[in-house]
Amino acid sequence: MNELRRPDARPLYVQVEAILNERIVSGEWKSGQAIPAEPELAAELGVSAGTLRRALARLEQRHLIERRQGRGTYVSQQTSQQALGLFFRVRNFAGKPVRPESFITGVTTGPATPEEAARLRLSPGEAVHRIDRRRHLEGEPRIAERIALPAALFPGLSLPLAPKQLGAEIYVHYRNAHGIIVVSAEEDLSAASATEEEAALLGCPVGAPLLLIERVTFDAAGRPVELRVSRLDTRAHRYAVEIV
Repeated sequence: MNELRRPDARPLYVQVEAILNERIVSGEWKSGQAIPAEPELAAELGVSAGTLRRALARLEQRHLIERRQGRGTYVSQQTSQQALGLFFRVRNFAGKPVRPESFITGVTTGPATPEEAARLRLSPGEAVHRIDRRRHLEGEPRIAERIALPAALFPGLSLPLAPKQLGAEIYVHYRNAHGIIVVSAEEDLSAASATEEEAALLGCPVGAPLLLIERVTFDAAGRPVELRVSRLDTRAHRYAVEIV
């Protein structure tokens, strides 16, 4: 059982959030499972109802739990649609979200490059899985992508290769097959030119302008679990960010 530690400089609700977060990350509370009622949790942890609610609100903001009216609070079951809504920002020129079709073209394992090791906080030469895939938007190949994953966090990684599609969004696969819960990402955007290989994959001229999207993804424990480098053909699509 997780316990509050005293003294601890963090606000009490942050400590409670960390305890509940660990119960989800460790699998003590599984995807789709109802968590104990608020009075029971507050009494167990020795905190007020208000402190507990602040902690639960923060978990809800991070999409780790969901509250169902009249039914209680549950560990989130992330669906492919939810994952796309949270992490896929490409729109067509009419401003409408598009649903990608993803085709995995290769899966290899090898020592991390210096950049992969730095971005994923790995030791030099530590093993990573690399996933190459092509994503179609509105029926046309528009994104060339490479994903690097720490092999230690994804033992026995197995993914279907094209022409068979991965049945669910890959973040759902991370959770269901490896217990990795993706909750946040950091991205850098820049301009790039299509190489011969990318031009062949995307059906665009060599040297065509592409949007380079470099993403580091973090799990519920705060670990970097994915380095994703995507090259988006922007002839018919754009990357949209909503600032609120």
